[in-house]
Order: sequence, then structure tokens, then C-alpha cells
Amino acid sequence: MYELIEHLKKKQWLWLGSTELPPQGYHPTGFKLLDDRLDGGFPLHGLVELHSQSSIGELRLLCPHLRSNHGGKLSVFIQPPGQLSAQYLIAEGIDLNHVLLIYPETHKDALWAAEQCLRSGACSNVLLWHCKLEVHHVRRLQVASEAGNCLSFLFKAPSKLFSLPVSLSMTLKPHIHGLEITINKRKGGWPQSSFLLDMSVYWPDLAETKPQPVVLPFRRSKQG
Repeated sequence: MYELIEHLKKKQWLWLGSTELPPQGYHPTGFKLLDDRLDGGFPLHGLVELHSQSSIGELRLLCPHLRSNHGGKLSVFIQPPGQLSAQYLIAEGIDLNHVLLIYPETHKDALWAAEQCLRSGACSNVLLWHCKLEVHHVRRLQVASEAGNCLSFLFKAPSKLFSLPVSLSMTLKPHIHGLEITINKRKGGWPQSSFLLDMSVYWPDLAETKPQPVVLPFRRSKQG
């Protein structure tokens, strides 16, 4: 057992809760509050797990990062729900020449495609929607991410949180002004309670506003 623990330490696959990891670099998320909560931003590579319902603004959360941190390489979307809108990506300032969409026929093919893209060195970001990830799958993707110096985002439906060996895990919930975010796990850091990421400044047309109360004046009756 001792030899196994020492091996994991050398590989930097084991973090001791009583120690802080040295700075590893980061990608700014495009949102100052989120950067502050993550002590800089998204990791340079590794896996970011996002527990989220579909179509609540989860892709908007990543658009500033995808727009600014591609380095001339590809951002790959693997089996996203529905059809990804090219007009939407253009409106967000994302160059379609750096976008690749893959719709595999099986979950196994999706994992294979993600691993090849991460390892290739031709991709800067790999976004994978997958509902059947297991620990050994994540470990393979983690190794491929480090080999290709590529960041991967894993989208999963809300469920009981099962700890996977990822660099960062967050839960996203809808809010009338944006997203409510909880940091469940972060390599080199501690979990954090939920906070509101206000997106109404960036996308005012998509933020829900509270209806103003309707006040009806009553005419006072004349006496005498």
C-alpha cells in the first residue's frame, strides 16, 4: 500500500488535504467572480465536470473561454444535445474554422473520439456530453488531456454526486439572472458553497426580469 501511495504522489494523482499545490497556471473564464472563486480560472488541462440540466445557459458559461483560449486549435463538441447553432457561435465571436462537431453512434465511440481529440495536440478544448462515465474512462481522458495539453469539459445530467478523478467539478442551476454555481471539487482547493453568477450584464435579453407590481388607483367617491 505504501508503494502505491508513493507512486500516486510522484504522478501528482494524489493530493493531501493538509497541503497546498503550487500554482499550475490557468485559463481565465471571462467572468471575474468565477475567476476569483477558482483562484484564477479553469485549469490549463485536465477534466472539468459540469453537473447541469440542458439549456440553462451552461454553454454561455464557456463561450468567453472558447472565444479567447483556442490558440488557433480546434474546439470539439462531441454528441451535444440537439443541433448546435452556427449562428449562435458566430454571434459569440467563435470562429467556425476552429470548431468541430462529432455525433458518434454509440457512447463507446464518443469516448474513443474524445480520447483521440484530447491526445492529438490539434485541439484546445473538447466538450463531451456523456451520461455513463466511469472512473476508468475519466482516468484515460485525464491522461490524454495531459498528453495533448488540452482541456476537456464533461457535461452530465444532475444526479447524486459520484466522485470522479477530475480537476474541477461544478454544479450549475438556473437563476433568473444567470447561473447558481456550486464548486463541488477542485484540485488544490476546497469545495465552496453556491454563489450567483450574474449574466444579465452580458446577455440582458436572456435574463428574466421580475414583473413590476400592478397598482390600480381607486377613485374616491364624493360625499354630499
